[in-house]
Amino acid sequence: MKKYLILALACLFCSNAVSAQDSGADIFAPICKYMEQGECEKLSVWFANNLELDILGAVNNCSRNQAKLIMRNFFANFTPKHIDIIHRSGSAPMKYAVGTLDAGGEKFRIILYVKADGGKSYVEQLKISRE
Repeated sequence: MKKYLILALACLFCSNAVSAQDSGADIFAPICKYMEQGECEKLSVWFANNLELDILGAVNNCSRNQAKLIMRNFFANFTPKHIDIIHRSGSAPMKYAVGTLDAGGEKFRIILYVKADGGKSYVEQLKISRE
């Protein structure tokens, strides 16, 4: 009986640890969903008031509205098809993800830096480069 109790507690502990780890990684899910859909309006809600965009080598420190226009232009030239996040790391308050974006018949590497501030998370930096 003790073996089953210990096994049950171990399983409960492991599932809680995985849930806690996954909840931190989930922050990238909505951001990537909106990027994959090319939804600039919804994506820009995740942008910090001021952020750094590095799109195909053109680096801009810009406002949320400017970033929205830059992303709209990028999506107009490269219609997004699919995003895969291949690596997540970091710890609160700063996390980052690296992934690939299939858009406009090309493959791009994306890097997202997200900062948690006051219970909300914002994209502080977004980099898109050709693979």
